[in-house]
Amino acid sequence: METKIFDEILPDEAKDIRIKVFVKEQGFREEFDKTDDIATHIVMYDNDQAIATCRFYKRENDYLLGRIAVIKEYRGKHIGAKLIQSAENEIAKRGGKIIAIHSQLRAKDFYLKQGYKGNGESDFDEGCPHIWVYKNL
Repeated sequence: METKIFDEILPDEAKDIRIKVFVKEQGFREEFDKTDDIATHIVMYDNDQAIATCRFYKRENDYLLGRIAVIKEYRGKHIGAKLIQSAENEIAKRGGKIIAIHSQLRAKDFYLKQGYKGNGESDFDEGCPHIWVYKNL
């Protein structure tokens, strides 16, 4: 497995994965936004096949990590955990101390296993329940 980092460029591979996972599988309509233009994108590859992606960007007091997606064929193989670890390492290199994720509520336990802590009430994004989770690096 190999990861590539793209600063302020949304690579086609990341876009394709997000369309497969968030638009086609989960039904989100507002997948792409202006944050894609300022975020750092990470794409994970198995040989030459793009299999996972995420993005992050610096906010005032933390980094927001999101759009974490693994294609269906690679789920259950700890790819998501490896992707998050890559993002955390890159954020730490950039001086980040706190990471926030606006997690889908159904994925909360996955993030708790990665060392994140839940915080507060759930809210909705495009009708899907979400919750904020945080991790200190």
